[in-house]
Formats: sequence, structure tokens, C-alpha cells
Amino acid sequence: MRSNGGKVRKLNTVKKEVQFFDYSLLFVVLFLVGFGLIMVYSASSYDASTSKSFNYDAAYFLKKQARAALMGGVGMIVMAFIPYGFWERFAIAGYLISMVLIVLVLTPLGIEANGARRWLNLGISVQPAEIAKLAMILFLASMICKMGRQIGTGRGFLTTLAIPVPICVMVWWITNNLSSAIIIFGIAVLMLFVASPKYKVFFILGGLLVTGVLLGVLFLKGMDPSQLEGADFRSARIMAWLNPEDYASDTAFQTLQSLYAIGSGGLFGKGIGQSMQKLGYLPEVQNDMIFAMICEELGIFGGICVILLFVLLIWRCMVIASNASDLFGALLVVGVLGHIAIQVILNIAVVTNTIPNTGISLPFISYGGSSIMFLMVEMGLVLSVGRGIRLRDHG
Repeated sequence: MRSNGGKVRKLNTVKKEVQFFDYSLLFVVLFLVGFGLIMVYSASSYDASTSKSFNYDAAYFLKKQARAALMGGVGMIVMAFIPYGFWERFAIAGYLISMVLIVLVLTPLGIEANGARRWLNLGISVQPAEIAKLAMILFLASMICKMGRQIGTGRGFLTTLAIPVPICVMVWWITNNLSSAIIIFGIAVLMLFVASPKYKVFFILGGLLVTGVLLGVLFLKGMDPSQLEGADFRSARIMAWLNPEDYASDTAFQTLQSLYAIGSGGLFGKGIGQSMQKLGYLPEVQNDMIFAMICEELGIFGGICVILLFVLLIWRCMVIASNASDLFGALLVVGVLGHIAIQVILNIAVVTNTIPNTGISLPFISYGGSSIMFLMVEMGLVLSVGRGIRLRDHG
């Protein structure tokens, strides 16, 4: 209301909707990718420059990772500007295609590397397990939305929990990749936890799982190492985790070298490029153990900064999920958030010997073309959900 010469007139407040875009999330992703490229080069340059297999090219791994990051960046931009609801119609197809791709690993299209057959040659090297993670997020988000209130019933709960099982079993048995199977199932459990109105059952199942794991660890700890001679490599890894000094020359070698790297870095590290452990002491450091080299070159301070960046990324995902315009969008973001959070926690836990050694990469930073491409595509999906948020602009 405004008085003008004794007359009173109303001012209409104009309200218009403003489209949201999370530039802070985009910045964190791009920073992590750029930082990862620097660390991959620092970690791999010595091995690449001294090996005929890589044409004595110090930048061999950097070039491959940069190409994958560029492709992932294009995918992220495309996904960000396509309405996320468009992808719901492909949920079932994505689930089935991921299963077919896993089976194709057994055909001549399959690629074996470092004793594992987990990749496909589709013009570029692709790991079906990474496709399966994205397909699972999309399929579960669609199924949970369609089930509605049925998700709160016992039948609905068990049905949803059973959806990832075939993919997990195939990833485990066909590609011998237990860590990816665990991550896929973990994503499903987190999405179901967010969608389900009954939290009590999760705490009961979680308690039973923790109890079973503790009992198994105590059982193995009480066994004589000679009793496990000839056991599979997973049992050997558990024994090496419990008694790393007893397996310092074989199974626990990589873990101990990782701990030496972290310890030698001190508070502020030796400086980028100055790692000693990457000079043939810590095998494949650019892959799963890259966090150890970060701590060696940038110190505990650098390691904490990396962790805080992931915390910021996860927090921004939580903000988008809580403000998403519909349940489907919120669940997509929760699935991506769960994927990144689970993988970061497990990778750092392995590097610090908190859990037994298993092949889990550090998102956006570890060397791996399939991983960085599909992670960036997933982040594009999150940004797309964010663009669906409408803010009121009072002008």
C-alpha cells in the first residue's frame, strides 16, 4: 500500500519461478575430477615411463583418464539438460541390458586384465558393473514409485530387496567382483530405507549383520593360519587383514605399503610428485590405493581436505533430494548419493586397513575410465533433478 496525494493504491507483488542450478555441486565434481587427473599422473608417471608396455610414456594413464573424463563431462552436461523423468521409461530396459552386458563378459568381447575378466570391448573398454549401478538406481527409483504405499508391507519390502539380487549374483559370479556386488546391494538398501516408512526392520537386520560379521571375524582370528592353507583368496585377505605382519611378503604387502605411505606423509606431506611408495613399492597405486599416495604427498591435511570435498558433494546431493519436485527425482539422487558415499567409505577403509583389502576405487580420483564416465553421468542426473526445483522470485 502506498499513499499518493491522499489516495491509497495497491502494489501487486510479482512472483515468478526461477529455475535452480547447483553450481556449487558442479564445481565440486569438476574440482575432484581435475584433482584426480593430477594425482593419477603423479601416481602412474614413474611406472608408465619405465615400462615398454606403456611405450615409456609418462602420461599414458593421464591421457586415457583425461579422455574418459572428457567423455564423462559431455555425458554429464547432456544428462543435466534432459528432464530426468524422460529416463523412467527406460528403467526396465536398462535393468535387462545391464544383465546382458554382464553375461557378454564371458564371450570374446570380454577383456581380461590383472587376472580378472570384468571388461567389455565395445569400441572402448567398458565395465558392465558400472553400467549396472546406474541401471539399478534408475530401475529401483521407478519400481518404488510404482509400488506406492505397498512398499511399507512385508511383501513390498521383500520384493524391493530382491530386485538387486540377480544383478549382484551375476556381478559376483561372472566377473568375480564382490566389491561391486556389495555396492549395488548397498545402493538398493539405502534407497529402500529412504522410501520405507518402517525403519525398525533395518536396525534389526543391521544388528544381525554386524553380529554375524563380528562372530565370523572372531572365529577366523582364533584359527591357526596353517588351517587356511589352500583356502580361497578372500579368506586369505581376511587373515592378512587380521594379522598383516604375518603376510607382509604376499597378501598384506599392498596394505602395509599403503600404511607406510600414509605414515610417512606426516601432517602436510612430501609435496606433489615426491612420493617414494609409488616407485615400485606400492603396486597399482593409481587405482584403489591412490588415497594412500594423496596422504603421502599432501599429508593428513590433504587427505582430510579430500574427505571434506566428498562430504560437501554428499551434502549438496542431500539438499537436492530433499527439495526434489517428486519422489522419482528424490530417489534418483539418493541412489547416486549412496553409490558415492558407500564407495568413498569402503575405499578409505581398505586403504587404512579398517576392513579387508578389496578392489574399490575412490570416486572421481582413482584411475578407471568406466568409473569416472558413469559417475559423471550420474552427477548429470543429479543436476537434472536439481533443475527441476523451482524457486519463487519475489520481484
